Amino acid sequence: MFSLLLSGSLIALSPPSPIEELPPSSIPSIEPQIVQLGEMPDPPDPGAISTGELEVENDLEQLTSVSQLTDVRPTDWAFQALQSLVERYGCIVGYPDKTFRGDRPITRYEFAAGLNACLDKIRDLLAAIGGDRVTQADLDTLKRLQEDFGGELAALRGRVDVLKVRTAQLEKQQFSTTAVLRGQAIFGLATAAGGAPPGQGETNTVFTNLLQLQLTTSFTGRDLLRVGFAAANFGNEGFAGVESLNTYMALLSYQADLNSRFELSSLDYRFAVGDRLVLTVQPVGFSLYSVLSPNSSYLDSGTGAVSRFAALNPVLRIGNLDAGVGFDWLFADRWRLQGAYGARTANSPEQGLFGSGHQAFGLQLLHRPNRNLTLGFAYVNAFSIDGRLDTFTGSANADLSGGFNEPAKIHALAASLRWRLSPKLTLGVWGGATLTDGTFGKVFDAIFDRDIDLKDFGAVTLSTTYLLSLGVDDPFGRKGDQLAIMVGQPPKLQAGVLIERADEGNSFHFESFYRFRLTDQISISPGFFYVTNPGQISRNNDIFIGTVRATFNF
Repeated sequence: MFSLLLSGSLIALSPPSPIEELPPSSIPSIEPQIVQLGEMPDPPDPGAISTGELEVENDLEQLTSVSQLTDVRPTDWAFQALQSLVERYGCIVGYPDKTFRGDRPITRYEFAAGLNACLDKIRDLLAAIGGDRVTQADLDTLKRLQEDFGGELAALRGRVDVLKVRTAQLEKQQFSTTAVLRGQAIFGLATAAGGAPPGQGETNTVFTNLLQLQLTTSFTGRDLLRVGFAAANFGNEGFAGVESLNTYMALLSYQADLNSRFELSSLDYRFAVGDRLVLTVQPVGFSLYSVLSPNSSYLDSGTGAVSRFAALNPVLRIGNLDAGVGFDWLFADRWRLQGAYGARTANSPEQGLFGSGHQAFGLQLLHRPNRNLTLGFAYVNAFSIDGRLDTFTGSANADLSGGFNEPAKIHALAASLRWRLSPKLTLGVWGGATLTDGTFGKVFDAIFDRDIDLKDFGAVTLSTTYLLSLGVDDPFGRKGDQLAIMVGQPPKLQAGVLIERADEGNSFHFESFYRFRLTDQISISPGFFYVTNPGQISRNNDIFIGTVRATFNF
């Protein structure tokens, strides 16, 4: 018998049978960690430190000389004009990376905004030096520009007036002067088919919900305190339950069973140290990917992947942690180093943060060689008192590390890529390999010493996983829509020593969804995923899960 700790519920499990993915003798309580509110940001900007919502970055910088702009050369046709605007009038600003980006097209409104800044600067100069030092040619040029862009300048002034009124109104009606309340409500209609075995095939259509609320506040302008609450009613593990499809591979991204009661789902505090380092302390709702950026476009439970597996690399879920700390360090212009440590039952005096039976430490190096490409390389070093990975994404055999139920060190490597091939096309790839080592290091000695027999020291297993995704933004000319297609393999136990069996079949995961943007706050996302040989067992019947999500952000 094995002990399985899922979201605080201790359940006794028997070893998985060759056909059934989860044993029918008991029904584990699976409550996937609720993802943080809001869509994940674009690939991390090397000009900013960002973990979650906290960003430390420089504003546009005022220039004193055109030579400060690294992408402007004296041979450029507009060099003299820029030189005059910068050095004579001081009304041009550059980006933090000292570029002007003059080859980017702008609208008439954007030009009018720049023109308005220059006109204001010229008025200040006239007041300071007197009109007798201004040539008639300059005055004629100003008059012609004001006439040509009079409509746009008037519209900008009107917008400013409207914004002032709305700002005053919001200040009077805001929820709090110190905190911001955000929320997301998901209505989910889902159905399933197949999967008997590994389950019993009870796949009636269900209608469920997930409600998340988050309070955010800052005390210094360079820190962030976030408090999250959640309520949900996706009961009996959804389609992953024994009576239904009986596999972790059937878990949806937005499901959680909280019996429609509000619970504290996350609590974290992040603060900047200098201009390039952000530290995180999170006593509730922590996982390695709370700090290690998943480099995934599909993490958000309301607008991202339909399945739990496709949302992010399972390596970053190792340990099923609940509290931890971390850092995010921009140590070079295009390089970030992130580190995180967490534990399960960290609030228990018997185990605590550093004596827990389930601990994990992760390091990730992020590199952004250009604006369209982000690469990630991560290493996870964990300890499990029973050898379990507890990612709840692949086969139960892989999650149980073959079921040897002994203390083990876990070493995992992960790599990720997010590449914007064009303004509307994004390619994503991630993969991972996990070594569960019951020999506590002897497995590495055996690489160089063939006389070492690992069977004398303990069990060892190797699991792998990967996913390929393609996202199309604004398909069919609908702004804000997204079509996503994903293909991958959930965690599979490839090989092992002193275990009952490795996974003999091949489960392949096929997923797609289409997000219809109705407004800035409302979207509807029909989607499905299809898994062959669930549980990595060839005798199991394929499973299909389809869903329609309605997501409301407020």
